[in-house]
Amino acid sequence: MARNKRKADAHNYEPRIVNRRARHDYHIGETLECGIQLMGSEVKSVRMGRVSLAEGYAAIDGDPPQLTLLNVDIAAYPHASDSHQHAPKRPRKLLAHRRQIAKFAGLSSTKGVTIVPMAMYFVRGRVKLEIGLGTGKKQYDKRQDLKKQQSDRDIRRAMTRKVL
Repeated sequence: MARNKRKADAHNYEPRIVNRRARHDYHIGETLECGIQLMGSEVKSVRMGRVSLAEGYAAIDGDPPQLTLLNVDIAAYPHASDSHQHAPKRPRKLLAHRRQIAKFAGLSSTKGVTIVPMAMYFVRGRVKLEIGLGTGKKQYDKRQDLKKQQSDRDIRRAMTRKVL
């Protein structure tokens, strides 16, 4: 059996870092996959999975508007020399098309809307970041979501049991 080389190369075995707090704390509307401008030691840290997206957010600023990722912690790469090391929580430029940035700028300008990092992963060796427009959840929304998850889990568990 011959295997398709292109299909085999498409699989990435690098980590997918997911921000689990994002769906817990926010109602996520639109999402966008964009690139991120990183240094070499940062890419190696991401490959090791040493990233925390939990407190991160993105902001749109500048005269030609551009996306900037703020407060995301990419840990220092232990094997890099001091001259090639990066600051763990430095602002990072996000790479997206001008129209996409303008669309997100318009949608995020309303009160209570935040651009939240959802996941960081590799596509063909390049680091990609999925961002989403999030509106904050109230405490009772979070409780309702937890109840729904628990009831869905119980239903799935009951469905898998054998009936004699």
